[in-house]
Amino acid sequence: FLTESEVTELFSAPHNYDAGQYARDRSLLELIYSSGLRRSEVSSLNVGDVDYMAGTVRVFGKGSKERIVPVGNDALKCLRDYLKRRNGPEDAEPLFLNSTGKRLSDGGIVYLLGRWIKRSSLKKKITPHVLRHSFATHLMNRGCDIRTVQEMLGHVSLATTQLYTHVTAQRLK
Repeated sequence: FLTESEVTELFSAPHNYDAGQYARDRSLLELIYSSGLRRSEVSSLNVGDVDYMAGTVRVFGKGSKERIVPVGNDALKCLRDYLKRRNGPEDAEPLFLNSTGKRLSDGGIVYLLGRWIKRSSLKKKITPHVLRHSFATHLMNRGCDIRTVQEMLGHVSLATTQLYTHVTAQRLK
């Protein structure tokens, strides 16, 4: 998992590419981190799955189980900026598009994250799943109970959620 300062460093890494791509990539990473979503869940999202008023996203996890997950304010702001650049797409359209205008794939998400990591000074191997682990760990370190984290991650078993949480020694004390 990443520390909170490493997440900040990742998101503040310098970028020198197209503003539209930057808006997409930033909103994608903010959404994964702020909601703890799996890359498959993110790639299958449609524009209408985000509820800006409630600050949530509707996802279909493993086994096609639907859940409603909170989305952070930074992620919502980034998503609004990105969708504004797309000229207000319809609710049924994919939330994230690749460079050819098609739905961004799981592999595309890994590729885009890799591009961000190369521009940062981080030397860790970081995948979308690492962001998911970081999300869970940071929630636990800030006092969120494990059952709530379990619900947000979409885990059936509490034991699975425990594997995702790397609670610091300070928090345990």
